[in-house]
Amino acid sequence: MSAAPMVAPLRGGHVTLAAAADAFLAIPRTANPNTHRAYASTIDRTIALLGRDRPLAEVADAEIGTALAKLWGASAPATWNRNRAAVTSWLSWCQTKKHWAAPSVPADVERRKEAADETRAVAKTTIHRLLSRRDIPLREKTLWRMLYETAARAAEILALNVEDLDLEHRRAPVRSKGGATEWVYWDSGTAHLLPRLLRLTAGSVRTHGPLFLSERRPVPARRPAAADICPHTGHARLGYDRARVLLEKYAGLDLYQLRHSAATHLGEAEVPLQLIMGKTRHKNPRTAMRYVKPGAEAIAKVTEVLAPRRRTH
Repeated sequence: MSAAPMVAPLRGGHVTLAAAADAFLAIPRTANPNTHRAYASTIDRTIALLGRDRPLAEVADAEIGTALAKLWGASAPATWNRNRAAVTSWLSWCQTKKHWAAPSVPADVERRKEAADETRAVAKTTIHRLLSRRDIPLREKTLWRMLYETAARAAEILALNVEDLDLEHRRAPVRSKGGATEWVYWDSGTAHLLPRLLRLTAGSVRTHGPLFLSERRPVPARRPAAADICPHTGHARLGYDRARVLLEKYAGLDLYQLRHSAATHLGEAEVPLQLIMGKTRHKNPRTAMRYVKPGAEAIAKVTEVLAPRRRTH
């Protein structure tokens, strides 16, 4: 008779939610600053609702589902799925890697279908009109212009520090999804706005700290890491959620649409795929081709080929 498979015993009944979160956020998988910030934001909000000092083993599956629903139940499917996945990864790691008695995301708390949006690319004229509006604050105008001109991910640009900027060559290094350091480049629009963004009221300029700052200083209870606080103003780094809300408020757009639009406009200008991949830093040609699907303006223009010939006399 074969021996029964060995099962690692559950342990860690004394581990609190806060301690479990800290342990997860210290693993190599979350070492990338952008990844760490995204996971930390979701997990911190979840455990704050459940009680940071509660033992992990005492939290029921249903409580996890209730917390997710309360925090992101009314959000868009993509936002719901992203935060649900972060909590699932954390709890799965606690169970499989640490063998702690931990809850799971309930089976009835399912992923939501994300509708395919064939209009994610915004017309170039629409973007330029948005970025020339007088009612758009300087910070937002600089961020949106930079996202469009670099075709970078929003999390990468929001993670930039002032000392990262190579203003002379209009470029900066970012940490990409895979953890590699890569350069992003901007053009004259961003180059014109950045010195104004860095200028302080006393006439001096910011030389260190986060590039994009929040409106207010952080309260002691939610004080971020020192690296995320400006040494000149005491203001914290602008967060992804706040940046997303502001673009939605002013233009009804999503942050990702600026990157998608930039890639699409390059494709419409017949820029070779290899150069588009270099600009967007995609490694897979098939992925890049999906993002450079021709927009409405290009489709409308090519339709003219099907029209009957015009009379010349």
